[in-house]
Amino acid sequence: MTVGAEWLEDHIRDIPDFPKPGVVFKDITPLLGDPKAFRGAVDALAGHFDGHRVDKVLGIEARGFIVAAPVAYGFGAGFVPVRKAGKLPWEIEREEYTLEYGNDLLEIHRDAVAPGERALIVDDVLATGGTAAATVRLVEKLGGVVVGLGFIIELEFLGGRKQIPGYDTAALVTYR
Repeated sequence: MTVGAEWLEDHIRDIPDFPKPGVVFKDITPLLGDPKAFRGAVDALAGHFDGHRVDKVLGIEARGFIVAAPVAYGFGAGFVPVRKAGKLPWEIEREEYTLEYGNDLLEIHRDAVAPGERALIVDDVLATGGTAAATVRLVEKLGGVVVGLGFIIELEFLGGRKQIPGYDTAALVTYR
């Protein structure tokens, strides 16, 4: 199924003043709840990277899990959760990243990506690029190769692509 950005955008709800005043949150739950829109988004993200060998698909907590898991299934690849600090039960690698209001940490199991494995990173939104860049660093710290990054939404006005230059990056819906 081929889907257009405009059609997908019709399945994204704006929530004003969330999580704080002045912010318009882009809510993908209507897209996830519509079987055609959800399938279309997953297929479009996977389709962008068709022809690449993908061994692992990494989903960034938490909405990235929802999209990354079916992308991994489609590639016949493993799924790897990238979590916020303190959520993984085994040995981890950790990477700090910057937020608008401070710093945070992302973690991955040390054996999640083997040296030489090809990893696709998937999340719901590319905003400032901090979590995406931290995830790239985690993959490379483990010896993996980043095939690319895929997002349902890109908030272009926040400049997130500047944090991940040189990587094949796909976004289905872009807000300028």
